[in-house]
Amino acid sequence: MNGKKRQKYYAKGMTVALATVMLLSACSANNGGNNNDPADTNSSNANNGAVVGNDTVAEPLGKYDPPIEVTTVRSLSDVVENNVLGVLKDETLEDNRWSRVYEEQLGIKIKYNWVVKGSDNSDQYLQKMNVTLASGDLPDIIPVNAIQLKQLADSDQIEDMTELYEKYASPLTKDILSQEGKSPFDAATFDGKLMAIPQVDPSIERSMFIWIRTDWLDKLGLQPPKTMADVLKISKAFTENDPDGNGQKDTYGIGMSKGLWGGAMGLEGFMAGYKAYPNIWVENESGQLEFGSIQPEVKKALQVMQDMVKQGQIDKEFGTKDGGKVAEQIASGKIGLEYGEQWNSIWPLQLSKDNDKNAQWKAFPIVSENGETPKVPQKFSTTKFIAVRKGAEHPEAVIKLFNMHLEKNWGSTAEFDKYYAPKDAESVWQLSPVTPAPPKKNLEAFRQIDAARKAGDMSTLKGEAKTIQEKIELYNTGSEEGFAVWGWERIYGPEGSMGITDQYDKNNQFLLDKFVGAPTPTMVERKTTLEKMQNEVFIKIILGQPIEEFDKFVADWKKLGGDQITQEVNEWYASNK
Repeated sequence: MNGKKRQKYYAKGMTVALATVMLLSACSANNGGNNNDPADTNSSNANNGAVVGNDTVAEPLGKYDPPIEVTTVRSLSDVVENNVLGVLKDETLEDNRWSRVYEEQLGIKIKYNWVVKGSDNSDQYLQKMNVTLASGDLPDIIPVNAIQLKQLADSDQIEDMTELYEKYASPLTKDILSQEGKSPFDAATFDGKLMAIPQVDPSIERSMFIWIRTDWLDKLGLQPPKTMADVLKISKAFTENDPDGNGQKDTYGIGMSKGLWGGAMGLEGFMAGYKAYPNIWVENESGQLEFGSIQPEVKKALQVMQDMVKQGQIDKEFGTKDGGKVAEQIASGKIGLEYGEQWNSIWPLQLSKDNDKNAQWKAFPIVSENGETPKVPQKFSTTKFIAVRKGAEHPEAVIKLFNMHLEKNWGSTAEFDKYYAPKDAESVWQLSPVTPAPPKKNLEAFRQIDAARKAGDMSTLKGEAKTIQEKIELYNTGSEEGFAVWGWERIYGPEGSMGITDQYDKNNQFLLDKFVGAPTPTMVERKTTLEKMQNEVFIKIILGQPIEEFDKFVADWKKLGGDQITQEVNEWYASNK
């Protein structure tokens, strides 16, 4: 494959993969492990259809008459632009099935003041939003991160949503947004006031797995890992024992990128094997919160990785390679193991399968150093909040958008195949300006599929579970079309990653981030600098700098704001126990 063809291949693969990854990352159904469908248990008065005056819009899904217009802003990824709007006829960002249902059933017209487009638009969107916030020219509905929310709340530029949420949120909305616990609402609460609606993201979706090329395992006569020593043994064999059979020493045991953390090629699962939990706040024996990144267990894990680099098990150039570059190495058969989330079989591992049909990957549960059941760290995942400009004529309108989005996908009048994931445009849910979803939606879909599979009757499946099972059945046909959805079978099939998530959940293995409040004052000022320093030091240590650099990092972290942040975090923790 020549350079231009390869570049085109990866670009297309990334686009398709990201579309499905985004579908997965928004997925997780119901609460606390019960298997009921929200549509069966949470009537949200979807058919009240009340047409009411502007003075009192009493129903959660009551309609404004005459219609109102609300303004907002947003980012638009290439995935949505190409794989949704690019394939749908007669639909645009401004005029689509979501904007139509909001206008026709709620009497709410959506207007975008600006839209940031592009495949990697996060920085551009952040900069554009910061400029908008600084100008004071705010839209009615303001999607913000935690720091921006705090800035808006401190400057009294947004509405208090406390009473409005209680009054206008539908029973379905209240149920679904509470399934992650009260943490997302704590993060949006200032001085006892709810200052935004949290777009709850599931922490359970941050669960990590060891993804391993099992065809290489079998070829080299290795068993799946039960301890970290086994992981290191596999990594060493994948590096030294010519698993690809080309007679050259050109493979690496484990793949990682310069980002260090995150859903693909992230180190959270590896470090958890040594009881190291960077980037989250953990409770110590005295009941105080400590930052995981500065604990001695991290030092030990860094030393292990430094040794792996010296032995050639980790690419010495990883510190300059982003996830896309490492994905190319995986696709070309140079890496046999990586840590990542449940969707990794769709990206980047599908690229490996596309290039080599004999390549086979499987998720395994993370393991510990001594063989004990490990804790699975989960960083607090709700990072997006929907605030309302102070003085907006209808601040309750955003809550009605939440109500309708959840109703049309999981309520009693749900049309999942139209509003969430139709076959021709699986990310169509992203056309909505708000995109809430049940936090355990993916896990519940797996449980429904697994129960139906064991009962030998798939006819009971509906909604997302039915859609996913259709993909698995397509894969099982052995057709070229089915081959393209191999990644879905690796997630929801009998040996899929979601089955491991199910066990994590039932075993109570999750180690949750203990700090879930709004950013503290020193966090707002220093967190970005401290994170950058941390990652730079960690990379340098892994690549060979003396391990004592970790001790210097800890001292610098404390001196440059970490101690003050720790004090502020513990003050918050004491007041919220």
